[in-house]
Amino acid sequence: MNITITHAPGETLAFAAGELRGYLARMLPADAAMSVRLVTVPKAGNDAFSVDLSPAGGSIVGSSDRATLLGVYDALRMLGCRFLAPGQEYEFVPPVAPQAIRLRYEKTAAYFHRGVCIEGADSRENILDFIDWLPKAGFNAFFLQFRTPYVFLDRWYRHLNNPHAAPEPFDAADAEAVMDQAEAAMRRRGLMLHKVGHGWTGQVLGCDSLTWDSSPQPLEEDKRPFAALVNGVRGFYKGVPTNTNLCLSNARARARFAALVTDYARTNPGVDYLHVWLADEYNNVCECPACRESDPTDLYVALLNEIDRRLTAEGLHTKIVFLLYQELLWPPVRERLANPDRFVLMFAPISRTFASSYDTAPVPPIPPYVRNRITLPAGLEENLAFLRAWQDVFPGDSFVYDYPLGRAHYGDLGYIHIARVLCQDIARLHEMGLNGYISCQELRAGSPNFLPNYVMGRALFDGCADFDALVQEYFQAAYGSDAPLALGYLAKLSELQLCDYVNGKGPRADPTAADKAGQALRLCGRLASDAAKRAGPFWSALRHHGEYGQRLAKALQLLAQGRDSEAHAAWEEMARYLRATERRTQPWLDVYRALDVTHNYTGL
Repeated sequence: MNITITHAPGETLAFAAGELRGYLARMLPADAAMSVRLVTVPKAGNDAFSVDLSPAGGSIVGSSDRATLLGVYDALRMLGCRFLAPGQEYEFVPPVAPQAIRLRYEKTAAYFHRGVCIEGADSRENILDFIDWLPKAGFNAFFLQFRTPYVFLDRWYRHLNNPHAAPEPFDAADAEAVMDQAEAAMRRRGLMLHKVGHGWTGQVLGCDSLTWDSSPQPLEEDKRPFAALVNGVRGFYKGVPTNTNLCLSNARARARFAALVTDYARTNPGVDYLHVWLADEYNNVCECPACRESDPTDLYVALLNEIDRRLTAEGLHTKIVFLLYQELLWPPVRERLANPDRFVLMFAPISRTFASSYDTAPVPPIPPYVRNRITLPAGLEENLAFLRAWQDVFPGDSFVYDYPLGRAHYGDLGYIHIARVLCQDIARLHEMGLNGYISCQELRAGSPNFLPNYVMGRALFDGCADFDALVQEYFQAAYGSDAPLALGYLAKLSELQLCDYVNGKGPRADPTAADKAGQALRLCGRLASDAAKRAGPFWSALRHHGEYGQRLAKALQLLAQGRDSEAHAAWEEMARYLRATERRTQPWLDVYRALDVTHNYTGL
């Protein structure tokens, strides 16, 4: 076989050449000969590439080295490859006759921001496999929360929520090493790096703040004036530094915050988007007289302007992502961002419903802000009202930071519903005035399969993708000739979805939810039985999913019937099953998070 790939110098182009050569070697006959040029012609804006391939070879030209790599994977997809989930064992790579290679087309990504944010419990391999999969699926960014992703790794290596698995040695230095490997993997692929977000307020208060854990030590007295005054007390809010707000009218607190961000940007030049967020809790903003003179968002914008001044003075061009979340959903009254080009707006509708997609109909006015007495918006119209109010005062770049695979997906045992909502949401982003999407989610959201992520990547690149065609494409590659059987089961399960119920919305006693859960219980039993008769990794996952789904559906049915003690016993049975099978399901089911959500949000 004689496959020649030429390219200009550069780590990402060299990686793209190796990927193209490797896949073509698996697809073409042994006597094939091809010569392909990988070329980058720099151009600002959304990722774009052109593909011109014939049996003899040709070229793939991208608007950046990353775009050229995306073009390589897209060309392979056009030749029949399917990258169905993180990990090479979940790829479908067909044989191809040289004479069938005739591709000539151009593409430009529909949205600039196309990424995923780490959540859940993750091993080193989970993170690296997911990063490897991102460009194959059409994404261009990854977000490592906190200064290091210690908390997500620690959950896995300590095996939280699974007392049957012995904790493994793991510390902050190990997390730093994994982070370095992850960032190197991202650089190799030209992916955009988002970092931090959570943890700044804890740092200002003198804590490492790499988790949502309580502090073992009380707040130091010299830092106490920096903490928000809540109910007459300055201290860690419920003991958790990451959830503690600051006294942002305190000039020293603001200066310390701004200095920390500036120092981080200076010492981490590889970060493309640095997220600057406040506490991860609400109704706990400062009540001191000076803070009461301004709405929290005005104080937040003043802080962001101070950060911008310092970054500008040092010649740093790092983009700062600011957050519309909790109290910060209310736009500023007096303050405005002085340098909009520095900033990117991130809309985070964490309290939204996932029963349906975004509704871009006329939105109601936002409610008045009442300090430490807010209620998070539940309806889609209410959430979008806050976005519209912010867009009236900020004209810059923006994206949505959403949570379809963070909690609600456990209520959709078929994953067809949540994937459809994702596709519909993404199709409406331009209409909403947003330039992309980052999903805050478990990396191992793959039970029953990774269809929602697959749809997300394709829809973000191709725009209004044909949802039904994507589903057929995915199922055919994953389940082979029995794809209609798998799709039939999962489509019916999705008709019975309880996304909002599992996410804690609505009363726990609910006859409709009980009926749906009962139907899902019976369907999952038949699914497990039929999947057991078939071979392959996706059928194996479906068999387990049917067994797990029966146990979850039973617990939900009992809870919705008001039989609480029986429901809790059923949840314990589900927990035992998931814990006992975790080693087998590790790449595609986050047991830590499945148990955390169904216990803490659903009420089991």
